[in-house]
Amino acid sequence: VQLQASGGGLVQTGGSLRLSCVASGRTLSSNAMGWFRRTPGKEREFVATISRSGSSTYYGDSVKGRFTISRDNAKNTVYLQMNSLKHEDTAVYYCALDQDAYSSSYGSKLPVSYDYWGQGTQVTVSS
Repeated sequence: VQLQASGGGLVQTGGSLRLSCVASGRTLSSNAMGWFRRTPGKEREFVATISRSGSSTYYGDSVKGRFTISRDNAKNTVYLQMNSLKHEDTAVYYCALDQDAYSSSYGSKLPVSYDYWGQGTQVTVSS
């Protein structure tokens, strides 16, 4: 399984970006997907997760109301729409896939639940 994240870049405070994560090697329809981010000197932070059906989504407190996770199983792709970006959103963003059937039914916030990770895409928000 390979996950390819894209869509990062440089944006001004208040701007928007949409990240995409495309999977190859398997279909995503049976798996929960998550987005996490990391900045230098900090631990990996949970951003958002979506259940395999798409019916359940959860967000980190710092992004609630600004970010939206969605999926298109026909395209084997998960998205992260990021609006009202802040300087503190600057990070490398990673998508991840959860193989476990149970946790995929609701979407886990824990990095240890995820089995495959993309290479990351840099998001830089200028203040």
